[in-house]
Amino acid sequence: MSDETTAGRPGRTATAEADAITVEVIRQSLIGVVQEMQNSLFCTGYSTIIRESKDASCAIADLSGRVVAQYTVLPLHLGAFPETIENVLAAYPVEEMRDGDAFLVNHPYYGGSPHATDMAVVAPIVVEGEVFGFSGSIAHKSDIGGLVPGTNSSQAREIYHEGLMVPPVRYYRAFSPSPEVETLLRANSRTPHLVLGDLRGQVGATHLAADRVRALCAKYGRSTLHTASERLLDLTEARIRAAVAQWPDGRYTGQRLMHSEGMADGQPVAIRVAVTIEGDRIDFDFTGSDDQMTGPYNIRPPLVRAVCSYALKCLIDPELPSNSGFFQAITASFRSGSLLDPLPPAPVNTYMPVAVASAEALFDAFGKALAKGRIAESSSGTNGTFSYRIPGLSSPKVQYELPAGAMGARWNKDGVSASKVHVANGSLTPVEVLETEFPVRLERFELVTDSGGPGRHRGGLGYLREYRVLAPARFTTRNGRELTPPAGKDGGLPGRASVLTVNPGTDREAAISVESGSVTLGPGDIVRVSQAGGGGYGDPRTRPVEQVLRDVREGYVSAESARTHYGVAIVESATGAWTADESETGRLRAAAQEERES
Repeated sequence: MSDETTAGRPGRTATAEADAITVEVIRQSLIGVVQEMQNSLFCTGYSTIIRESKDASCAIADLSGRVVAQYTVLPLHLGAFPETIENVLAAYPVEEMRDGDAFLVNHPYYGGSPHATDMAVVAPIVVEGEVFGFSGSIAHKSDIGGLVPGTNSSQAREIYHEGLMVPPVRYYRAFSPSPEVETLLRANSRTPHLVLGDLRGQVGATHLAADRVRALCAKYGRSTLHTASERLLDLTEARIRAAVAQWPDGRYTGQRLMHSEGMADGQPVAIRVAVTIEGDRIDFDFTGSDDQMTGPYNIRPPLVRAVCSYALKCLIDPELPSNSGFFQAITASFRSGSLLDPLPPAPVNTYMPVAVASAEALFDAFGKALAKGRIAESSSGTNGTFSYRIPGLSSPKVQYELPAGAMGARWNKDGVSASKVHVANGSLTPVEVLETEFPVRLERFELVTDSGGPGRHRGGLGYLREYRVLAPARFTTRNGRELTPPAGKDGGLPGRASVLTVNPGTDREAAISVESGSVTLGPGDIVRVSQAGGGGYGDPRTRPVEQVLRDVREGYVSAESARTHYGVAIVESATGAWTADESETGRLRAAAQEERES
């Protein structure tokens, strides 16, 4: 944010005013502003993606695009905002910006968006006639064209298959939208009313933030706010460096194999990282990662840097402020042409599984230095989109949901069931909302027994949803099932792989795969989405018997799995109560111990 003499406070310098208490008060005030932005965006959202799934983030940045405050719904956006603002400034000099402007960009290579359906809106914060900083939001759109309804397709082979690409353009001037821009957007979307409604909500949130920051400038002075913002980034950097200085020096390598349908013809794809710790300095080297994919399983470096920030936040303090101080504390390198630094026009729409795998490669490396970095692999969730043709409607209704997966077990506790994992975030769309807004009925929604990988600490369970469509529909998926499910760690076993099925249990049952593209459905057809579970941690036969018994009683683990994997004999009494047979359990575990020692 630009530095000026303190308005209305003669004789008091910026440095004097930005004492520790003032800095903290301003930090909390900025966080409050961003939370207010986020609440405004969620409350004004037209699509279920915004108001139910909450696939959006808001931020306030300084004049160079560094994030000063972010409401972290999606950690990756911490890297996306600076890149987006940098590209806006390259297209529109700051001297030409005015109050009431808002700029739109969604191009992954000419902006900072993770993929094209994430549209960014950036507005200048004008104070006393000069641009002081920026407010911004990034939010997913229900459809912006492309090969399939919902835009994101596993069949994309270049960025041009992934919908409308908007480089930085002036969307609002003097608080009014550009008719030309909205005409282009309307003509390139299957759900134009949702796209425009959500975008206008984003603009409203950015202008709201500008008003709130102007009020803070009036209260504390522009120079004080600028100095405090600088100090916030420095404090975050200092806290990270202080923590890193306590970690053992060394070079720690990590790897995560991605082995899913539609990815490199089913062949494993590796993300590799070397983490070097030297004093208070930390470096992330991803240059050993595999080449970019022909399909949409690529991600750009600004987002991977945000993954590094996420990992540090997990290991140091989850309450660390989300700001660009992270990027002042780290260095990261990539190889041009790899899946973490793809060359255009490589497609990127299925970036999230790659981001999650990048986080797991980092924890694989960190776990060799820090106990709290040790975690089994997680499932990021299998995605699917329905589109319905409704008589009398010129456009389809697009049912786009954010899936949840399951967390792998950690070194000291079980994984989390039916959860977004690592840098993924957001919420599952409630059953009642789906059935109200779309011609669909959910027949089942439950955790999948035995889907969590067995271990001393059990992996989180995946969930199952069965959708009965009530109108002609089309279903598409872009990340399918895992050919190799989430792995266990230190003797833990893998979680169960995800499965997508149409009309299960009937003579028309068929598996849904990425290769099959879209599946055409008629009224009454059922789609079952069974999500993978997380991997287990540690030898499952060392899990306390009472914990295994509890898992069986709660339906997380079957009696068969308890015996086979955990070495616990579970019997059912005449009254239907489950108990553990101590004698048989002792025999099973003793036999397993002898087998390990032989």
